[in-house]
Amino acid sequence: MKLSIIITVIISAVILQIIGLSLFIFGFFPVKPALSGVSGPESFYYDDGGGSDSVANHTRASMPPHLLKSLYQELSGIHPSFERLILMVIDGLPAEFVLGKDGRPPREDFREAMPYTQALLSNGMATGYHAKAAPPTVTMPRLKAMVSGAIGGFLDVAFNFNTQAMLDDNLLGQFFRIGWKMVMLGDETWLKLFPGLFTRHDGVSSFYVKDTVQVDQNVSRHLEIELNRDDWNLLILHYLGLDHVGHIGGRNSILMAPKLKEMDEVVKMIHLSTIQTRDNDQGKTLLVVVSDHGMTENGNHGGSSYEETDSLALFVGLKNDLSDYAASSCNSIYQVDIAPTLALLFGVPIPKNNVGVLISEAFDLLTDDKQLRVLELNSWQLLRLIQAQLPGLSCRNLPSHDGFTDGLASTTVECSGSMEKMLCCLYMNAINLHSSWKSKSLSRSKSRDDYSCTVAAYHQFLKTASEWLSRRVTDKPVGLLAFGIVAMAISSLTLLGLMICMSTEDQPGENQRLCNSSTGLHKWSVNEIFLLGVMLILVMSMASSSMVEEEQYIWHFVLSTSYVLFLRKAVQPLAPGSAKSFFKLMKGQTERLDFRISSIILLLISGRILRSWHQGGVNWTYLPDISKWLERVNHVRSIQLASGLLVISLSIFALFLFGSRRKITQLVGFCFLICGFLVLWHLYHNNAFVSASCDAAIQAQIIYAILGIATIGTFVALPWFIPLWSPGTCSKPNVKSTLVTFDGQCIFSLVEFRESSYLIGLAYIICWCLLQLLLQQPINSMPILLLLVQILSSMLYFSCSGLQHIEVEVALLYYMGMAGHFALGNSNTLATIDVAGAFIGLSSHSMFLSGILMFIITYASPMLFLLSMLMYISVKCTSYLANHQNVDSGHFAKMILGFPCLVPVGLNSILLTSYTIVLLLMRNHLFVWSVFSPKYLYVCATTVCIYVGVFVVAATEIYTCWVLALRRKKQISIR
Repeated sequence: MKLSIIITVIISAVILQIIGLSLFIFGFFPVKPALSGVSGPESFYYDDGGGSDSVANHTRASMPPHLLKSLYQELSGIHPSFERLILMVIDGLPAEFVLGKDGRPPREDFREAMPYTQALLSNGMATGYHAKAAPPTVTMPRLKAMVSGAIGGFLDVAFNFNTQAMLDDNLLGQFFRIGWKMVMLGDETWLKLFPGLFTRHDGVSSFYVKDTVQVDQNVSRHLEIELNRDDWNLLILHYLGLDHVGHIGGRNSILMAPKLKEMDEVVKMIHLSTIQTRDNDQGKTLLVVVSDHGMTENGNHGGSSYEETDSLALFVGLKNDLSDYAASSCNSIYQVDIAPTLALLFGVPIPKNNVGVLISEAFDLLTDDKQLRVLELNSWQLLRLIQAQLPGLSCRNLPSHDGFTDGLASTTVECSGSMEKMLCCLYMNAINLHSSWKSKSLSRSKSRDDYSCTVAAYHQFLKTASEWLSRRVTDKPVGLLAFGIVAMAISSLTLLGLMICMSTEDQPGENQRLCNSSTGLHKWSVNEIFLLGVMLILVMSMASSSMVEEEQYIWHFVLSTSYVLFLRKAVQPLAPGSAKSFFKLMKGQTERLDFRISSIILLLISGRILRSWHQGGVNWTYLPDISKWLERVNHVRSIQLASGLLVISLSIFALFLFGSRRKITQLVGFCFLICGFLVLWHLYHNNAFVSASCDAAIQAQIIYAILGIATIGTFVALPWFIPLWSPGTCSKPNVKSTLVTFDGQCIFSLVEFRESSYLIGLAYIICWCLLQLLLQQPINSMPILLLLVQILSSMLYFSCSGLQHIEVEVALLYYMGMAGHFALGNSNTLATIDVAGAFIGLSSHSMFLSGILMFIITYASPMLFLLSMLMYISVKCTSYLANHQNVDSGHFAKMILGFPCLVPVGLNSILLTSYTIVLLLMRNHLFVWSVFSPKYLYVCATTVCIYVGVFVVAATEIYTCWVLALRRKKQISIR
């Protein structure tokens, strides 16, 4: 097969895959559709015909704010319980820090850090709730949920980094329309969501997580002034420091208790101020303390675990007449329930797309008829949303409720059948009982039981409707999804067929391996069969949510088994059971065999340590591992410095094995030695709690610059300065380079290519390892060293393995990269993404730069092993030089450049297509948004990583070949 055909097929397949993936993503993860417009006067009465919206909207638009406020109060029949609202958001605060867990009080140090808040709960002056947040647990979608009551689309996790104005109906818009003046201090996400609504504001960036002090001081410095002013109705305070403390040091950070104490002082200041303003007849003020999400033990968030979804909702100012601490702190609600509760407390319509249910305890001081009225208003709003989801649905036409129209019946009907019928039945039961209660109230024959039954009926409908609306999957364009999957399937099959075709192609001198002499069929080796078996295991495991959560076990098993198979291949030259052969091996008489076995042993040892370094996954993270032990005995810093020194030493040693006397090698080594010592100096003088300083950022920027100059300079300049070999220079057989013995006739056009690939590849690897030492958590320094050991050991093994089974060796490097990804503490939940490291070297927030750094940290291992393909190509050049005197350039490109680029793309393409099909089949699964969708985002990001890595490898080799060919041509022309 011609090289041009191979290149055309690969590029076409990749383009087709990108098109198919884009179509599927936009089809499966659409932006959640919302009802247009905003709620108005029509929210306070039920109109089954739906024809009053336009009239109501026109009326609302033409009314001044104070008249609209009066109209809302008149239509609702409920006087607002409060005049002013203070919404205090403590970013990342788990509810269990304040309320405890499973009936137990909070940890003693947390309880002691918030004495005033705990006193409010104990005295019945505050009521706390565990407010369950929906995934993804990141700030922007959670704020939208609290102010609109709507659950956003899953891709809001991406939009979180580029917040746009919120156009859906929400509480702030409703408050603005009735003339409220609003002030915001804190996270600038509010300013991006609601531009132009705030009378005064002072925003700070929420993404610069190294800052744990200034972000909160910037809010508190305005607080006393604002509390003494009477020109606002809504004051929003968004404190980011606690979330940043979690990102840096986790839940058990030494900064956590002081930060909780600081927040408690803020609560105390606000509460005392609200008491004073109430005594001065400035109106009642409600303080609501909420958190957008919780955090894991490591301080991260984004997933769906209990620790991440356990957010706080604390109402200070609602009299609950409870002195029992447990009764005031053990309630559970959903985060979306906050929106309808606040809307009804302050006399504005419930936002149109709300799926939440009002918090009943917030209305305990209202009379019975007013409490039933707020339940009725919430029910009407949810029914309108259901009718929008199910066009044509009319509960008035339900046959079994014909007798309800008189409003006097007091019996309920057993509800069953389809969900649509059940929802209508439950709604009509509540309406019937409410109408009956009203009629009995007029005749003074009502009883407490009638009231309780009506409340229970309303709650049954509200709960069922809310759950149905929350779980309902948005309609997906089936045609678009099908076309996307077909495109990806065609791309995968094309790449797989190309891999098989290239692996079975006849190679010079290897006919006996490739084809059966009698049948002409390809003879599959054990390693090739194992390669296909691994793909089958991975594809089958994707359909299990548990296997997706604990995927790291599959990769570690696959890698360990691969090592054993390669060890089997290495010892095959020995006679089975022969003590004599084993004795010869131990005496070092078989040098190449000794290298191969030693390298496999190094791979097995390093792989076992990496497997035990982090107890990854989702369900078993609490189990002991090496990293937890090192953190407990406080040896992390010394391990970090020792690992950094060993990485530098090993890298320079591998570099100078190429030839220490060459000036180009000395120059490259000197540049990276300087970079290495700068990284060590930075690690020694900065730790996680002080690295937010300006000096630390400048130091990191200098390191970035020097690493970039050294690496790009090596890539650009080295092919121009590498010595060109001539037949006279390589007439001696004693020519050695890197880790492999050079024992073949000199082919001068490949010698400099091999040496250039080795030096540039090693420069990429050194740069990447030093960059990871700078960015990764300190505990991950040793895994970076072990990954480097694995690369060098595998190159040592491959240098002695000849040209057989190149596709299997490349696949092994791909497996090592994926296993290393999980060994660094990553998983298939968004909570393990290291946000803190993405701001090292940044003096201010930059979404673009922090996003790149976050990607570099997350995909450290896969990219490292992709960059090692350059060294692998250099190793395989040696095999060519040892076996062929004349090599066809097309055949060389196919075997040396084809497999290192084609195999990673092909394997990833199979996994991507398979998981796309699995995700579509699991679209109605209980864990589709919490398990399968986050995994799919990781698969898509891995695809980007593969594309980038393969592009770098291919571009480097093409540039190197072009420069060497140009220099050779000039040399010949001069002669």
